[in-house]
Amino acid sequence: MNTTVPAPFDVKLMNLTASVLFVALALMLVSAVAMWASRHAVFAIRAITVTGDVTHNNSVTLRANVVPHLSGTFLTLDLMQARQAFESLPWVRQAVVHRDFPNRVRVQLQEHQPVAYWGAENESRLLNNFGEVFEANLGEVEQDNLPRLHGPDGQAAQVLAMYQTLQPPFELMGLGLEQLELTPRGGWRARLDTGALLELGSGLAPEVLARTQRFLQTLTQVTSRYGRKPEALESADLRHQDGYAIRLRGVSTLAAELPKK
Repeated sequence: MNTTVPAPFDVKLMNLTASVLFVALALMLVSAVAMWASRHAVFAIRAITVTGDVTHNNSVTLRANVVPHLSGTFLTLDLMQARQAFESLPWVRQAVVHRDFPNRVRVQLQEHQPVAYWGAENESRLLNNFGEVFEANLGEVEQDNLPRLHGPDGQAAQVLAMYQTLQPPFELMGLGLEQLELTPRGGWRARLDTGALLELGSGLAPEVLARTQRFLQTLTQVTSRYGRKPEALESADLRHQDGYAIRLRGVSTLAAELPKK
């Protein structure tokens, strides 16, 4: 009968020590190879390829504003840091950064698409098609007919949605919705390209749209009574429950003062 004799404790200890040393040596070897590879010239970043929206950024601006913030090689480049460097550029909304083995970096950019100016007249902020506010050089805006929207901080997307709801009815009347503001009290105020100022009242989009449509459907009839066209509108207040009040250029509702005897 075969009997297995347990290995002495010192033998077990030696085997364990040898195993630990072997693992440590292997890790050191892997680390040394990785460090050598990370510093090897073959992995130095040779080129950065940029695709996507590059209307407002060219190779000169990218080289001047992004490359100084990139460090490391193909293997050690921090992709998150690289993405943030690209997204810090004016007009860049989003950047997706990839490695291309063995020494190239590929970046896809998405630029802001401006749909409106945001804030007061003296501000340089814009609103993109996602309802996000961003800052850029207004001289680089290619569109020359962007509306100006305004409202409390954090409400930009809501104001843009309301503008997109109200703009078509005004356009059908041949009137341009030039400005739209959400006041701190929740009221909506608009200015047309004719200079007319409109108080649209408060409420959700369907309520404001319904009041606006009722107003526009009768505006031509009302202005024609005074020999005017809708373009003569100076101001309107739609906050009345059963109607609205308007003021027309060149039309006064005040009785002429009688001459004194």
